[in-house]
Amino acid sequence: MTDASLAISAQGLTKRFGEVQALAGIDLEVPIGSVFGLLGPNGAGKTTAVRIITTIIQPDSGRAEVLGVDVVANPQAVRQRIGLAGQYAAIDENLSGRENLRLIGRLTHVPRHQIAPRAAELLETFGLTDAADRQTKTYSGGMRRRLDLAAALVHRPPVLLLDEPTTGLDIVSRTDLWRVIEELTAAGTTVLLTTQYLEEADRLADLLAVIDRGKVIAKGTPEQLKGEFSTMIDVRFDDDHQAGKAKQALAEAGHRDPHVDHDRIELPVTDGARALVDVLRTLDRAGLAPAAIEVRPPSLDDVFLSLTGHRADPRHNGEVEEVPAP
Repeated sequence: MTDASLAISAQGLTKRFGEVQALAGIDLEVPIGSVFGLLGPNGAGKTTAVRIITTIIQPDSGRAEVLGVDVVANPQAVRQRIGLAGQYAAIDENLSGRENLRLIGRLTHVPRHQIAPRAAELLETFGLTDAADRQTKTYSGGMRRRLDLAAALVHRPPVLLLDEPTTGLDIVSRTDLWRVIEELTAAGTTVLLTTQYLEEADRLADLLAVIDRGKVIAKGTPEQLKGEFSTMIDVRFDDDHQAGKAKQALAEAGHRDPHVDHDRIELPVTDGARALVDVLRTLDRAGLAPAAIEVRPPSLDDVFLSLTGHRADPRHNGEVEEVPAP
């Protein structure tokens, strides 16, 4: 039975491309009016899930609905209820920003008399008015991404899916786009956001699902997921060799999951002050002197590392890239 409180629901979605199992049975529940973050590295299955929900491809098994409408049984009705913007701007470079938005208005069946004022409104909202009549081939990457997001909103969809919308943007452009997303959600738009950026998920998402190798491996609010650890201890050494010896000493002393990153060790602990003293004593007994040591709150990156054994970082791709849709 359809849950009227959910904008998006999915149960048991699977999808295989040849030998690659892109999705291995994921479940999602996105409440109306929320920002739901789907977090994971390249190849985790995020984009495949978005393609199924947006009716671009069909699942091998499982079921997905948008506002109670089945994505396989009634794809056209789903498309009328969603907007989609991804990491690659879907705009015509030979048209101006204004012409692109007016074209999208016609394609999405916006009433003719509303198209021009809606385009002008969106150009103003996204800070593109001054460049509205320039060919979009002259736009910067951040401007193109903002225009792509504007295009996804021309028909006023209640549900917006953003597939890694800030990948490749500089921090200023990324922050500008975050502000726009926050304004949209404040006005009531439901957003499903896929991202590799921990900071982005932490800032924007009300709820998160961590996905890895086609499976959801954790769900909750950012605070709930970070609550797995009360404290992190970071220890830096003068070289990688010392860090390796320190990991061995800490593991033998009973510290769980010490992670080495070159000359640095990251250690999740539940009692920061007591654990810090114990770590220093353990290192001293091993004849190791850290160059620096820091006690800090946990991040989503720490959670992902603990869950998967690797980082959700755009610079560290997953072992298997997702196969493009045919």
